[in-house]
Amino acid sequence: MKDQALHRVWRLGADIDTDALAPGHAMKHGIDIIARHCLEAIRPDFASQVQPGDVIVAGPNFGIGSSREQAAAVLVQLGVAAVIAPSYSGLYFRNAFNVGLLLLTCAEAESLGDGERIALDIAAPAVVSSQGTRLACEPVPGFLMDMVRAGGLMNQLRQRAGATPIQKASNV
Repeated sequence: MKDQALHRVWRLGADIDTDALAPGHAMKHGIDIIARHCLEAIRPDFASQVQPGDVIVAGPNFGIGSSREQAAAVLVQLGVAAVIAPSYSGLYFRNAFNVGLLLLTCAEAESLGDGERIALDIAAPAVVSSQGTRLACEPVPGFLMDMVRAGGLMNQLRQRAGATPIQKASNV
């Protein structure tokens, strides 16, 4: 499945921690308020300017730090279609899929530039740069892609039980 949409890249560095994504001072609020503070210490313009379908491209160790699920949920709240990085914290990796956020593991992610427009080829899987360069990504297991398409684990379970999902499926 090749994604026909072009996604704007928000380029970040390595070792982006969960406190940068969901700052501790905002954790007493709901996800809508926490999302307004997402990445404020690194990219103050991010939360106010990110658009649904945009992607984050980062260096290694994305999502290190605490196990707070809100660090992945804020990106879903803001409409981020995917995070592309060479590696992730194990806890963040699972939390992201549980809330319906697609993570693509791509060794060459850091070759993508800020503001660049890219396409996602989920079937391959690969990222296609605006210059037409294909960057291979590690395969995403089918059960995790099913979670992303359902909008997260809870929605997937609701669908299996015949109930109505609580949120719209992701941008993928």
